Amino acid sequence: MTTTVPAGVLAALLPPHVHCAEAFGGPSEDRLLPLEAAYIQDRSPRRRRQFATARTLARQALGALGEPPVPLLPGPGGAPRWPAGVTGSITHTDGYTACAVAGTGQHASLGIDAEPARPLPHGVLRLVSGEAERAGLAALPEGSVPWDTVLFSAKEAAYKAVHPLTGTWAPLAAITVSVHADGTFTVRHPHHPVARTGSWGVRHGTVVTALVLPPRMAAAA
Repeated sequence: MTTTVPAGVLAALLPPHVHCAEAFGGPSEDRLLPLEAAYIQDRSPRRRRQFATARTLARQALGALGEPPVPLLPGPGGAPRWPAGVTGSITHTDGYTACAVAGTGQHASLGIDAEPARPLPHGVLRLVSGEAERAGLAALPEGSVPWDTVLFSAKEAAYKAVHPLTGTWAPLAAITVSVHADGTFTVRHPHHPVARTGSWGVRHGTVVTALVLPPRMAAAA
């Protein structure tokens, strides 16, 4: 059964009215609702465990919003179909799974992402970033933070936040991110060119990023 961490890294990155649930450790044998079990039954055992852990956390986060348990099946882009009036995001990586949700009256959309806290594989940074972004990373303090992974994760979070509003795909290289050492990042998305600020953190060997968009962003979609 999934063990949640109520005061983990993600909770510190999110504003009021956003509820989250997160778990450290491998995916577990959580129970699925019948429609979810039918959807995932032909996948690998590991994928089924990941799917089940994410749904368990999502229902915990939704419960904090007063939402009843409902099946959370993927939509066309792979993200869950959230209940009406709810926006949310799920992420999982080795040893970490998390979900964040909010009412659309407070926030139009949100995106979270998690990555192992180690440098990106060789060549990946150049595929997803521009020269100015890489120069920005080089100017950050040296230490234990894998800045290239923070950049990559921030782009993933931005994609997850904007995609539900536009329904359009954007390559990570087209999403411009400036990472700041104070635990924030600034992002410009090609489909929402107004700069937005997100947050990042590192804990238990995991980089976690979050971007929350205000309600007025829905009108710009």
